[in-house]
Amino acid sequence: MAEVAYEIGNSLYVNVTNRCTNSCVFCIRKTEKGVGYDLWLDHEPTTQEIIEALQKKDPLKYEEVVFCGYGEPLIKINEVVAVARWLKSIGVKKIRINTNGLANRYHGRNILPDLKGLIDVISISLNAPDAKTYQAVSRSRYGEEAYQEVLNFITESKKYIPEVIVTIVRWKGVDVTEARKVAERLGVKFRVREFYGN
Repeated sequence: MAEVAYEIGNSLYVNVTNRCTNSCVFCIRKTEKGVGYDLWLDHEPTTQEIIEALQKKDPLKYEEVVFCGYGEPLIKINEVVAVARWLKSIGVKKIRINTNGLANRYHGRNILPDLKGLIDVISISLNAPDAKTYQAVSRSRYGEEAYQEVLNFITESKKYIPEVIVTIVRWKGVDVTEARKVAERLGVKFRVREFYGN
């Protein structure tokens, strides 16, 4: 049975959907080992199912709770908000979301105000320093225009979430130095993720 709540180090991860607007070349779903858990959900968990899975793990034991999972967590914005509100109510201090930054485009509205006061850190996959490279590695359903959507999302995130980090995966053809400059221009933190594929 797929894991809805799973731990890596001192973080408790929350897997809420398989769905994603991108099909990244380095996606963990394409690797043989993944993260050591079966994360392919056989159905979209409800808010209650997510909370029950988290209760079994005791979220207060962990340094942070992270909405991540096999798909794009902010596709399920209503469930994320409800679960984050519950986590805060029981005393969880730090909640992070790992996202591709395309939720506003997906929902056709600005979802970031929904996260204010609930999400402490947002980690956004920048993946590239320009639109052409972004589309080559992220293969978004929105084409090259997705890159500008991500930049807009990063800028907007700063208004609602205390800590904004952008990331790229170290990948052939992706200029880390130029991507870092994009993060600096946007005034956000920058992190390089190593690829641990097959």
